[in-house]
Amino acid sequence: MALTQISDVFVPEVYSSYSAVDGPEKTAFFQSGVAVRNPVLGQLFSNGGRIAELPFWKDLDASDEPNYGTDATGDVAVPAKVTTGTQIARLAPLNQGYSSADLAAELAGSDPMQQVRNRFGTYWMRQWQRRAICSLEGVIADNVANDAGDMVNDISGATNADVAATTLFSREAFTTAAFTSGDNFNDYTAIAVHSVVYKRMVDNDDIAFIPDSNGRLTIPTFMGRTVIVDDGMPFTAAAGTGGTDAAAKYTSFMFAGGLLGYDEGTPKTPVEINREAAQGNGAGVETLWERKSWVIHPFGTQFLSATLTNGSATWAQLRLAANWDRVIDRKNVPFAALVTNG
Repeated sequence: MALTQISDVFVPEVYSSYSAVDGPEKTAFFQSGVAVRNPVLGQLFSNGGRIAELPFWKDLDASDEPNYGTDATGDVAVPAKVTTGTQIARLAPLNQGYSSADLAAELAGSDPMQQVRNRFGTYWMRQWQRRAICSLEGVIADNVANDAGDMVNDISGATNADVAATTLFSREAFTTAAFTSGDNFNDYTAIAVHSVVYKRMVDNDDIAFIPDSNGRLTIPTFMGRTVIVDDGMPFTAAAGTGGTDAAAKYTSFMFAGGLLGYDEGTPKTPVEINREAAQGNGAGVETLWERKSWVIHPFGTQFLSATLTNGSATWAQLRLAANWDRVIDRKNVPFAALVTNG
């Protein structure tokens, strides 16, 4: 007897179009303007390869004092020169698959693969946001290791006994972090925090809400900046409850618009269903695969791939200082971090 399976009516092009609607553009990072889709990044990978170089002209050095004209014929001015730098971005080819035995769907009375299809878009949105956060952790780790932490305001106490009002999130702590950008301090448009830090902001009555696209007051703001709340933000749990135990620490990120450049390539087969008729002793197993080709690049940095031997950077590798280097002046990097005990 013929049996119509999902694979018989599955149209990859149509499925992909629905999946694209649930892409990273729905994350809070995009809604805040922190991340901007940049087709140039995708074009750099259009001819293959995992690494792309983005050359740029460095700004004229305002600390270089100009020449002062004289009437002496022997005085010859030496012109300065403009120099270039290079940002380096790395492509991440990713994939994920979920499978289900046909008999399981029959016995359960509902198809688990329908749940997979309904939630795959959300899964990829969360994956995008995690890769973005891990990348920014790596940028800060490099900054602390190699640039004297000039993008970080760390007010946290080391132990539980050290925790006080001065080691917790506050307006003063925020502005001190913002002023690590000097006179660009007012460029920051968003701040990403752990929910523990967000509770502190709420308790301080520092959160105001602005309308979303439907007119509902649902978007939290702090001093006019969009607040992104995500428990995937970097934190270290307390080592214990004793006074000498290491205290919990939370890192909040501050951004200006366009900090993250992003684009998405097109895998050869973005989505497909694999049928294994013999599995389950002939009952059949179905697997849905989705594939992504992403580049997520923090402005003003190089991804050095120092710890990579092949393939894409994992979350752990994105967090490593050794894989990052800032290549433009600190004031021109619209990013800062604030470390608190809550």
